[in-house]
Amino acid sequence: MESSPLISAGLPIALFIIMIGIGMTLTIRDFRQVAVYPKGMIVGTVAQILVMPLIAFLLATLLAVPPAIAVGLVIIAACPGGTTSNLFVLLSRGNIALSIVLTVSASLITILTLPLFTNIALQHYMGTEEDIVLPVWKTIGMLVGIVLFPVAIGMVVRTRNPEVARKAESIVSIFGGIVLAVLIVALVYGVRDQIWELLKQAGPATFLLNVAGIGLGLAAGRLAGLTQRESLAVAVELGVKNGTIALMVTLTLLESSAMSIPAAVYGVLMFPIGFVLAMYGRSIIPISTLQSKP
Repeated sequence: MESSPLISAGLPIALFIIMIGIGMTLTIRDFRQVAVYPKGMIVGTVAQILVMPLIAFLLATLLAVPPAIAVGLVIIAACPGGTTSNLFVLLSRGNIALSIVLTVSASLITILTLPLFTNIALQHYMGTEEDIVLPVWKTIGMLVGIVLFPVAIGMVVRTRNPEVARKAESIVSIFGGIVLAVLIVALVYGVRDQIWELLKQAGPATFLLNVAGIGLGLAAGRLAGLTQRESLAVAVELGVKNGTIALMVTLTLLESSAMSIPAAVYGVLMFPIGFVLAMYGRSIIPISTLQSKP
């Protein structure tokens, strides 16, 4: 279940570069727009923090999955969106500023809510309770180092040299697509000996959780009157989870390989499903729309 060196070392570096490129597509005005019209941030945060774990409880009950799998399913559902979600939003032509705000806000809030839902799941399915504490400063450091700092660099480059930033946009999309493709191959290769058994144990539940998250994001965005780009950002944030946090909780804090299975399976499934969502976004949002954000 451990990450390969390619993922653990190469992915943060690639994401840092990609986030600089994403920053080149943004201005202060984009973030100001999110603050002035916070509906997307509110809808996305509530859905991530509260609704997704409740969906996981419902799926675990309806599918009658084993107790350890049920706990793992709730844990991955309660995790925030991962940093790669920002890349998927870029590829899908969604609202990147909203995606970044949701990634940061949900990651900080889940420092408190993830232990809460984990303990509820342990008590409900296993009859036990653990005192789970997430590393606050490590989470903040990751957000600053891989999200906020490189985005700020990219925004400075755009301010000082708009022409370079404009040319970099297409390069970032191509590079991001290659990184995601390599990541999918690496993840599948890493669990190649166990993949069918893992899919058998947790595949249906994790697949439905992922699809339900994406569907929830699109539907909630539509009901709340969000733009297509905002709805896509919310959907991606709900579908592309930070599996690293889930694996840390299940393998390091709870020391349970069985509970880590949903996170491992989800980590493999969410990328190809995310690609499909990105292609859907590109089919409904013309590139000309990006010139008149959001």
